[in-house]
Amino acid sequence: MPVREIATKPFSDQKSGTAGLRKKVAVFQQPHYLENFLQSIFDVETSLRGKTLVMGGDGRYHNRTAIQTAIAMAAANGVAKVIVGQGGILSTPASSHMIRISGAAGGLVFTASHNPAGEDGDFGLKFNIAGGGQASETLTNRIYEASKSISRYRIEENVWVDLDRRGSQKLGDMDIEVVDCVDDYAALMQTLFDFDRIRDWFKKGHSLAFDAMHAVTGPYAQRIFVDLLGAPQKSVMNASPLEDFGGGHPDPNLIYAKPLVDLMYSDHAPDLGGASDGDGDRNMILGRGIFISPGDSLAMLAAHLDKLPGYKKGLAGVARSMPTCRALDMVAKGRGLACYETPTGWKFFANLLDSGRITLCGEESFGTSSNHVREKDGVWAVLAWLNVLAETGLSMQQIADAHWKQYGRHYYARHDYDELPTAVANQVMETLIASLPRLAGQKFGEWTVSQADEFGYEDPVDGSVAKSQGIRIVFGEAARLILRLSGTGTKGATLRLYLERYETAAEKLGYKTGEALAPLAAIADQLIRIGEITGRKAPDVVT
Repeated sequence: MPVREIATKPFSDQKSGTAGLRKKVAVFQQPHYLENFLQSIFDVETSLRGKTLVMGGDGRYHNRTAIQTAIAMAAANGVAKVIVGQGGILSTPASSHMIRISGAAGGLVFTASHNPAGEDGDFGLKFNIAGGGQASETLTNRIYEASKSISRYRIEENVWVDLDRRGSQKLGDMDIEVVDCVDDYAALMQTLFDFDRIRDWFKKGHSLAFDAMHAVTGPYAQRIFVDLLGAPQKSVMNASPLEDFGGGHPDPNLIYAKPLVDLMYSDHAPDLGGASDGDGDRNMILGRGIFISPGDSLAMLAAHLDKLPGYKKGLAGVARSMPTCRALDMVAKGRGLACYETPTGWKFFANLLDSGRITLCGEESFGTSSNHVREKDGVWAVLAWLNVLAETGLSMQQIADAHWKQYGRHYYARHDYDELPTAVANQVMETLIASLPRLAGQKFGEWTVSQADEFGYEDPVDGSVAKSQGIRIVFGEAARLILRLSGTGTKGATLRLYLERYETAAEKLGYKTGEALAPLAAIADQLIRIGEITGRKAPDVVT
């Protein structure tokens, strides 16, 4: 096949965010835009030459076209073999697993995660390194620098690969293997969880509702929950992946997965409710009449995971992102486990996982996973909860009540202010930063500020440093306020305010979350002044 070098000019906006480059579809459809970013990856990550590269995505609009382009450029840049999911589909955790078991030098994951899809929606691409983890900030910065001076890209002409036909194909000197998107991932799950016990749990009349949100996990849920575990077909909702995710917003939270939430609070609620997002790495967990917040889910799994087959040896340690509530810390303290606090972004867990320091990790943005892959994993989280329920014989409410009685309860909420003018969002952050030196020791309501700072992180494995990772206002163990700018949006800026309150008294464990956090929300209004500075009367989303 003929290889061409195409002259091009740099784009100024190809800096990766929290998990890759995310833009509107129309941006990626500009001539040379995707090609420039891909060539920057190939130019910087020269280890891909002569090696294997995994490709797949969440099935959103433009996924197939982008993968065809990436295959043509991989061939032109000396990649020896491409492994691609059938139909261009691979969930993010399945991509990580595929990189690991194939010994690939890396992977291209075509996704904008939980962002809306369709012709007018979002698209994205991130590069995962050998081992299946996300590229480090150092590496993504090098790719960005390369993108600012690029003058040409290499591509093979007239390439078309049959993405729907499993098996081997050839493109010049490069091998292409189209694989079933679920097989290897499902095999991995069977090594971690007791599928026989979960089957028996279903046979006893217990039930599951899983909302795939017309995104990538539909095929995974069908194969694992229905075909392998014997759950009734009705257990899986919205199982067909659609290019626009059915017009919905594939973010598994109380707002965007409302039909599932309504079901779980109805008279006909199943025992467990779960949902996953666009690319399959996020999860939401509910029981009958109860929402288990991501921080609580992480902590409760930490308390039960050693009951499950793949984790019988116990946990090496645990980790959470800084904005995630401190429920995990209490479990770690009670069980004598090391507990790490990292910046937001799954890449910060990778060194801890690779070095064997932790087994379980998670973040407040509905992400939980273990050392089986190097990404968060929505289906894994639902399976873990199914196994815990089957193993203990308890309900979700019973598990939660026992946990809160033993460890106390962290009431928690996140308030998102979306699509703010960037200058306004920065003004909120800068105003709060300027006030930090005088906050320590001040009393607000019943709480006194014990710490007020910008969070920074020094990686205990490689010594790398990440600064300015969010603002913390801490009231001892009793409460926290966190403010940070999100790195996952494609329009304007998103401010995220996190509210956390800890209670141990038995009579205070049954509050409604909004009621428990109301005094803290009032303090946030006084201290952070989001409404005053932005003009917003309320957050756009509360989760």
